[in-house]
Amino acid sequence: MTARSALRRYMLISFLTWLPLGLMMAVMVLLMAERGLSLAQIGLCTTVFSIVTISLELPTGGLADVLGRRVVLAASAAFTLVALALMAFSTTIWMFLVTCVIKGVGRALSSGPATAWYVDTLHEIEGRDADLKPGLARGGAMESAALCVGVLAGGFTPLLVPPSVLLPLAAPPLMGAAAAGVLLVVAVFALPEPSHRRRSLGSVLRGVPVTVAEGVRLATGGPVLRRLMLAAAGAGVALTAVELLTPGRLAELAGTAERGSTAYAVVAALGFAGSAAGSALAPRVARLMGGSVRGAIAGTVLTALSVGSLAATAGLDGPAGLATAALAYVVLFGGLAVASLLCLEMTHNAVEAAQRTTITSTSSLSLQAGGAVSNLVFGVLATGAGTAAAWWPASAVILASALLFVRMPVARRPRPAVVPSEPV
Repeated sequence: MTARSALRRYMLISFLTWLPLGLMMAVMVLLMAERGLSLAQIGLCTTVFSIVTISLELPTGGLADVLGRRVVLAASAAFTLVALALMAFSTTIWMFLVTCVIKGVGRALSSGPATAWYVDTLHEIEGRDADLKPGLARGGAMESAALCVGVLAGGFTPLLVPPSVLLPLAAPPLMGAAAAGVLLVVAVFALPEPSHRRRSLGSVLRGVPVTVAEGVRLATGGPVLRRLMLAAAGAGVALTAVELLTPGRLAELAGTAERGSTAYAVVAALGFAGSAAGSALAPRVARLMGGSVRGAIAGTVLTALSVGSLAATAGLDGPAGLATAALAYVVLFGGLAVASLLCLEMTHNAVEAAQRTTITSTSSLSLQAGGAVSNLVFGVLATGAGTAAAWWPASAVILASALLFVRMPVARRPRPAVVPSEPV
């Protein structure tokens, strides 16, 4: 396999991994409400999904590092397929809770193996000094493109489905299940595993906790990875600040919940387009700024300023309010993509292949932990004092996270983890 071939496969996998989630994103809450769930019950389902995902992040990352990237990615596609197909036909809160558990397992399994596969493959082809930024940037751009295409298709498909044939809101999850099926086939047949010794089930089960423990030790013990994990938590704050508060703000501006959901689909798609552009431009930003560290600072500062602009324009009404919110959304996701891509490069440069997916899962866990805390704090602030009162402190926290990159230590690659071998 050549580096170009590996990149094409990585880009395809990146697109297919996020397309199912994009397709169901615009209608998920509306579908649950249509089936009779209250807002409190919908919130419970979302919380269950988050708890399952966070709980399995590290074990599934360790499983991918021990068992192999392809197997775990294929399992993720299978769980996602079942979850979205079940979602389309769920009618009770218990069915939706089961759906969210299965979807959470699939989300945890998908965290990291595709990127780890690409990095491992490129290192085999070009050596440890291979430049990761161009490939990771294109992969990130494809993820954002998938979300952009998915949220638009999922948002407008219900308008085209005759109610006599199928509940219109159930069509996007079924489309997502079909996309997950395509991902399953591609993962099985198009991702040759890099040099990886086959292990018995006993060896796998013994190796996962050792790999997880080593990954946690690396993430918390080394100054570079420790800072990067905290930066991921800051990114979680940024995402929560907009994903939690923007839909209500747009519904208020548009006049009705229905128009607000349509406006949110369009604004979210624009944001994902900005994210794709940010991922594609990240290598150039790093060159212009004099390195990945300074590029990450620039992206983080831009993200903080964008959230601040949302707070500053929270008093605008009508088209002006919609336009400023959309612009801030695009710039925010662009800046966040630049910072995230460069942090991803620094993370992979700081670890060996044996811990690669585990560390990526640790970073994802940090991001979700930052988002979970923000959900509680910003929700209370916005309810009591308005969205601007929540966006201002969010902007301050994100801006403060840029200080994590100041005088960033030089990464020292660790020794490979010792994984128990099979008995002779």
